[in-house]
Amino acid sequence: MDLDRLKRDQVIRADIRDSEYVFNTTWGIFSPRGIDTGTRLLLERIEVNPGENCLDVGCGYGPIGLVMARLSGTGGVTMVDKDFVAVEYARKNAEANGLTNCEAMLSNGLSHLPPDARFDVIAANLPSNTGKELLDIMTVEARQHLVPGGRLYVVTINGLRDYMKKAFRDTFGHYKKLKQGRGHAVAMTTRRG
Repeated sequence: MDLDRLKRDQVIRADIRDSEYVFNTTWGIFSPRGIDTGTRLLLERIEVNPGENCLDVGCGYGPIGLVMARLSGTGGVTMVDKDFVAVEYARKNAEANGLTNCEAMLSNGLSHLPPDARFDVIAANLPSNTGKELLDIMTVEARQHLVPGGRLYVVTINGLRDYMKKAFRDTFGHYKKLKQGRGHAVAMTTRRG
C-alpha cells in the first residue's frame, strides 16, 4: 500500500457555469473523487445575482460556496461546515481559485452564525443521514437568516423530496421544485416578509 500517495490531496478540475475551478480535497470529506451529481444539479439551477450575500451550509471543500462567490462578484459568501478539515479545504480552495469575497467557518448547521447575519441566498446539499430533526432546525434557522425576498435552495436525495416539501411549506408557506433527476431533487423557497 502506497500510504504517501493516499495521503496526497485529491485534485478536482471542473467547469461550472462557464468558469473553471480547481478543488483540492482529501479522503474523509464528502465526494473526494469529483463533484457529486446532487451538487452539480443544484449549481445548474441556483440563481445568484451580483452583489448578493450568500451562505453555503455544509460546504465540504467548497464547490457550492465558491461558485456562489464568483456569481455574486461584489457580494460575500460565508461557507460553514461542522468538520474542521472541510473548513480548512474550503479556505484553501477559495485562495486557489482567487476568490477573496468568501470565508469559511466551523458551524453545526447555522448554529454558530452571528444572530444578526443575513443572506440573500442560502444553499445546501443536504445529507440523507442527518435525521429529520436537523433538517427542520436548518429550515427554520435559514428563514431567520434570510432577508425578506431571500431564497433558500436545497438539493436532496429523491427520498427526502416530500419531507422537504412539507418542511418548506410549514416554515415558508410554499415550495418550488426546480429540477428532479434520477437520484436528486432541487427545491427552492423564498422568505416573504
